[in-house]
Amino acid sequence: MTKQNIAASLRIAADVGGTFTDVAIFDDEGQVLSLGKTLSTPARLVEGIATGVAKAGGDFANAALFLHGTTVAINTLLERTGARTALVITAGFRDIYEIGRVNRPEAYNLFFRKHVPLVERALRFEVSERRAADGSLIRPLDMEELEQIACALEAEEVRALAILFLHSYRDPSHEIAARAFFEARLPHLFVSASHELSQEYREFERASTTAANAYVGHQVRHYLGEMEQFLKDAEFPGSFLVVQSTGGLYDSALARRESIRMLESGPAAGVVGATALCAQIGLANAIAFDMGGTTAKAGVILDGQPLMAGGAMIGGYAEGLPIQIPMLDIQEVGTGGGSIARIGPGRSLRVGPRSAGAVPGPVCYGNGGVEPTVTDANLVLGRLAADRFLGGEMPLDVAAARDAIEAHIGGPLGLGVEQVAEGILRIAAATMSNVVKRVTTERGLDARDFALIAYGGAGPLHAALIARELHIARVIIPNAPGHFSAYGMLVGDLRRDYVRTRFARLADAPIEEFNTIWQQMEAEGRAAVRDASPFIGDLRVQHGADMRYVGQEHAVSVDLPGDVFARGDIDTIKAKFDAVHQQRYGFSALAEGAEIVSLRLSVTGVMPKPPLERIAPGEATPPDAARLGHHQVYFDPLKGFEQTAVYRRSALRANNRIAGPALIEEHASTTVILPEDVAVIDDFGNIIITVRGA
Repeated sequence: MTKQNIAASLRIAADVGGTFTDVAIFDDEGQVLSLGKTLSTPARLVEGIATGVAKAGGDFANAALFLHGTTVAINTLLERTGARTALVITAGFRDIYEIGRVNRPEAYNLFFRKHVPLVERALRFEVSERRAADGSLIRPLDMEELEQIACALEAEEVRALAILFLHSYRDPSHEIAARAFFEARLPHLFVSASHELSQEYREFERASTTAANAYVGHQVRHYLGEMEQFLKDAEFPGSFLVVQSTGGLYDSALARRESIRMLESGPAAGVVGATALCAQIGLANAIAFDMGGTTAKAGVILDGQPLMAGGAMIGGYAEGLPIQIPMLDIQEVGTGGGSIARIGPGRSLRVGPRSAGAVPGPVCYGNGGVEPTVTDANLVLGRLAADRFLGGEMPLDVAAARDAIEAHIGGPLGLGVEQVAEGILRIAAATMSNVVKRVTTERGLDARDFALIAYGGAGPLHAALIARELHIARVIIPNAPGHFSAYGMLVGDLRRDYVRTRFARLADAPIEEFNTIWQQMEAEGRAAVRDASPFIGDLRVQHGADMRYVGQEHAVSVDLPGDVFARGDIDTIKAKFDAVHQQRYGFSALAEGAEIVSLRLSVTGVMPKPPLERIAPGEATPPDAARLGHHQVYFDPLKGFEQTAVYRRSALRANNRIAGPALIEEHASTTVILPEDVAVIDDFGNIIITVRGA
């Protein structure tokens, strides 16, 4: 075998989370999937990736693709650890970034706080320039003012710069000129211009998005540069691709400039994996639920496609900052295996959002943690095996977990350790149920109509509790759930998304202009995707539009057939819009006129995927090789600890049936089958749980 053949045989995917780094490696030649898991290394994340790849038996020198998802961007934003950033904006609009929408989501909250901008007011500079809403010139760009601003930026030791000019989504020439000036004048700056990220209207959202990209970009550029140097030293000969918030892949060079597109990098990959699983098993509707060590995330697959959003509020709706880019509709909550339990006001029990993270981690890890966590509660209740965690690589300390729960919560509240531990899990399940409601109920969907696909290291431990909370009848635990987001990268595709704001009444829409815009976006997308990787197969194009009823302020996104405007089929467009509005808001106005706000288009370059493998068939009774014995597990305060069967997942066969209570263990996760629930192994090795009473 030549080195070139070897180099083309491996595809490496690495998902860096707040607690663990997960690696999945697929060998195209041997058709073998290998997995690795290690604690993340916050001081230098590359080290955790290298350790995970080594555990999976991989070698960067023999890889054709490296696919990467990371929390660097989102953590930098949430923790406010980004670069000192300035904003250059059209004269007269300096304060739009701080004023925002002047809405108050919690009208009766006396402690409500407005969002806190990433750029302080003293670092927001106005420039004399102006374009009209149609892009026509009103006032030219004043280059002398830019020189004065450059001097101020040097004096203030600014490291990143955001540029936003009014209506630049129609004509970006002023932003292009300003960017070129600052990059030449101050080459150390990370410069971000709004038209590169968003070509939609709404200046506040565009300002917030551009400022966020500049704020995190300096750090992301450093991190990706460090990663690229590591790959170079490892003699990696292939393509380095990063996961976007859309679930699609883009090349690392673009990721260095448009860093904000990787905010939900890891979680998006998990939803992509769940979508692929739905296609494999013929499931139309599912909730993708990911619980790791730090957070829990949820997304929705509807009619076989993941739901998308035109943006998100980072930091929560009440106090967060808007990011206006296409992304998967993922909601997140600070509840994970490392979430810390504590006594709150009124002697109440609280869980999260503060996390023990990878360092020091839960008390039972023995790395210096002192406050009890969700993982400690699971261990105390017998749902985790102290001597088989991560395949025995990482022994857990039961006594330390019990002592921490007793000292911090049980003693002060006068409760037993098991009572507290069960309360921690119930509160965590209720909190995580709310995040599932945010992606279903708040979007006009009924969670009971969906199956719950649970993954992440902690997802299978809590999935049945969440399903009971929401009356979901079926839970699916995929193969290797602890590595599922990394696996999702292996089944992901290259993708570029484009949005262009163009206002028009649907009844008299400029059909030819719309078709021209779509053609321009498609040509740009095809070129960008083709240039990103030599492994692209087919190209797929998806069209859409943001629409609203005449007189409304906010729009909804509607997927449309590609030739609908070419055919001039206004009735089909209106009918699809009415249907989406009905689903989202519970009503539609069939007789009311509608208007187009923005046109959307995505180009997807299909990447090669690992083939789907069936497992060996078996009888209803699991084979003897799958039985690991019994373990005392606490499920019900009235019954206390119960004798519970424990199974080795790798030895289970298709058609095996397991009645709860039971535990199914694998290297990086444990699935809990609650009493009266029943699990069946399907032809592909997925665990299908039927939930009692749902």
